[in-house]
Amino acid sequence: MERAYSGFLNPYACNDRKSLGRAFQEDTPVYRNNYQRDRDRIIHSAAFRRLEYKTQVFVNHEGDLFRTRLTHSLEVAQIARSIARELGLHEDLAEAIALAHDLGHTPFGHAGQTALNQCMKDHGGFEHNLQSLRVVDSLEQKYADFSGLNLTFETREGILKHCSQNNAKKLGAIGERFLNKTQPSLEAQLTDLSDETAYNNHDVDDGLRYGLIKIEELLKIELFRKQYDIVTKRYSNLNDKTLIHEIIRRMINVMVIDLIDTSRSNIENTKLSTIDDVRQQTKPLMAFSQEMTEIKLELKQFLRSNLYRHYRVHRMSMKASAIISALFEAFMNDPRILPTDVFEQCIKLEKDQSEDDMARGIADYIAGMTDRYAIVEYERIFNPRQLSFVNLIP
Repeated sequence: MERAYSGFLNPYACNDRKSLGRAFQEDTPVYRNNYQRDRDRIIHSAAFRRLEYKTQVFVNHEGDLFRTRLTHSLEVAQIARSIARELGLHEDLAEAIALAHDLGHTPFGHAGQTALNQCMKDHGGFEHNLQSLRVVDSLEQKYADFSGLNLTFETREGILKHCSQNNAKKLGAIGERFLNKTQPSLEAQLTDLSDETAYNNHDVDDGLRYGLIKIEELLKIELFRKQYDIVTKRYSNLNDKTLIHEIIRRMINVMVIDLIDTSRSNIENTKLSTIDDVRQQTKPLMAFSQEMTEIKLELKQFLRSNLYRHYRVHRMSMKASAIISALFEAFMNDPRILPTDVFEQCIKLEKDQSEDDMARGIADYIAGMTDRYAIVEYERIFNPRQLSFVNLIP
């Protein structure tokens, strides 16, 4: 029997029993709802496992305690579930979207994405959100009856946070909102903002841990300073590690409370009755207050100037860009240096295959790499010391 969702659902929330369905019809899951099935398939996917070794800001091997795409996704899921529960939205759907939202990210974080997009500029470009959808729709090869994970429309809708107009035209129903300027479900909206909440605060944590930013500098930022004052007034002799943790968790808390309160007010003022009412809105209903938006912006600008553009981060980004670009160029020049299974599945060199198709297959391969696999693959191809047959085996 199908297990009913155990939480309270408002009438405008997504309902797993009223899903818009899957591309391939399947039997109703036993003892799970449809969004739980989506979540479980995501967790068991190869792409999800690879997130453990993909950069958030700092390259994975720089330190064991830095966040990766995997730990970030788990943190987003925790925040998203908490918000969904409080607002009477579908927790399982919010969790599934959160766990899948970064599946299409390249190795080396945003530097890798920028480099791969540049490589693909003449072949349709590269968007990591679109790549995440591509992963769950076709690239995962685990099931006998279909390619991809065959997720519900609602989970796929939430994964695709951003999309260019040209690409949206090719996606059918899932891309219509980008053309019509309408909105996705509230679960999708809250997960997007949970993502922002998680990475802003946790990048502060990692930046302090790595020594790229200092507490004294952050005291200029209102969101940090207010929580710093609260913590230091209550606790007088904390070590830096505990002090930072106490501040960060409070920063997340005030942002989540603001998001819940503002969103609840927006929903009440709009008088929603159904999920269709949500989708017909021209602006998101899940939102921060104007005051919090301004405070958040101050923090983001600080991180952009002091962390993301720090010379040590920039050096890592430069190396990452060089690796991605070199791999792409090498594979395009001679696809036969690709591993056999990749060559056969993605490239094929069929007579009617376009250069764009070949480039997309190569981009799929590179985007799926972990940081360290990309480095090893680069070494295999370009390091003249690795000429033995054994070293060349992937």
